[in-house]
Amino acid sequence: MLHSERLRALKDTPERAEGDPGVRYVLYWMQQAQRVRSNHALEHAIERANALGLPVIVGFGLMDDYPEATRRHYAFMLEGLAEVSADLEKRGIRFVMRQGDPDKVAIELAEEAALVVCDRGYLRHQMAWRETLATTAPCRVDQVESDVVVPIDVVSDKAEHAARTIRSKIERHRETFLEPLEPREVDHPSLELAIESDLDATDPDATLDQLKLDGAVDRVERFKGGASEARRRLDTFIDEKLAGYADGRNEPVARQCSELSPYLHFGQISPLDLALAAKSAKGIGKEDRASFLEELIVRRELAINYVAFTENYDQFDAMPGWARKTMTEHADDEREHTYTEKQLAAGKTHDDYWNAAMREMRVSGYMHNYMRMYWGKKIIEWSKSHEDAFATTLRLNNRYFLDGRDPSSFANVGWLFGLHDRAWTERPVFGKLRYMNAKGLERKFDIEAYVEWTETL
Repeated sequence: MLHSERLRALKDTPERAEGDPGVRYVLYWMQQAQRVRSNHALEHAIERANALGLPVIVGFGLMDDYPEATRRHYAFMLEGLAEVSADLEKRGIRFVMRQGDPDKVAIELAEEAALVVCDRGYLRHQMAWRETLATTAPCRVDQVESDVVVPIDVVSDKAEHAARTIRSKIERHRETFLEPLEPREVDHPSLELAIESDLDATDPDATLDQLKLDGAVDRVERFKGGASEARRRLDTFIDEKLAGYADGRNEPVARQCSELSPYLHFGQISPLDLALAAKSAKGIGKEDRASFLEELIVRRELAINYVAFTENYDQFDAMPGWARKTMTEHADDEREHTYTEKQLAAGKTHDDYWNAAMREMRVSGYMHNYMRMYWGKKIIEWSKSHEDAFATTLRLNNRYFLDGRDPSSFANVGWLFGLHDRAWTERPVFGKLRYMNAKGLERKFDIEAYVEWTETL
């Protein structure tokens, strides 16, 4: 179902009619939700195009210099966009991919549109692109939110303090929005429209080689981009890993987590589909189901709430006041070990457990969530200052992780420095920030087995 709460008019003017000079189609500018299945923005565009007697096209702008993105990120994304092109063709919809800033490509394609539909992004530059489109496009612009289960403005109008403050607000509306989205019939196909791409979405390797990218961080073998691979991983998770998830998700070697965060980041699978699959799975205990939905909906949408309502979400001074105070009080504490960012990136520390986590990140573009927490806490311990630790952690996170540069990235890094957390027992360097050590890893699971496993990557 396409709930009205997902829809917001960014430019609230009438749609242009079929007979207006130069009007040829309805445009869906795809940016955040890079998929065809369960895409509320696409289905809204199809609905309106049918009502207007027009075809719909999907436009995508591909820039060389997306903030902090590397060849690794682009390879994964382009594999997904190749599937988008093929899936749209099956529905009779033309996919137009052009090189350039996403907002400029959208504005260019909007010149012949009766209506522009866009999906919703939450990061600063994504919101700026949509504002530019809304002020420049010659027609109505509708934004449709498709990458959360519960629309964020339904939940809250401010940055929430923690999971405990947002949980009840989400759960109050969750069941209303946990409804599948059925695909609409396309009344007017657009495949024959004379409108050209300047990049070939069907050949991701060739397109990758055309772009000027940071190639020092290259593609990975562990993850292949695209909706079909995301769906395969979801099916495997539901069939083999959801049972026992509540206890097993914190065991890195068992890999009982879904490993779907890269696909969620690029919008290659809908969080709604994940939630519906978990909700309807047979033979799953209440605790396992609830634990997964907590991570998928409450924790993920807390992160989105954070970046949407915090202008400086990527800055150290966005951390809570109590956390900044305790870090200031411990700014001059002696550090037993300090490492440069280059040493950290290479995994050249005295800590074999940390080096193994960095190896997983550097080689595969992923790291088990429990190890991510340990990894980040140690950077605090080994940096000359808390400000340096924050900047280093965020840069490494965004550079190497396939799911980096995501709202969850900024919230997760912030959590290391007290965001969405509380004060703990005071200790050197950390002050009242939560602390983690190697002995904790040894108590919780077979950390040596994790080290051995990362050496096989």
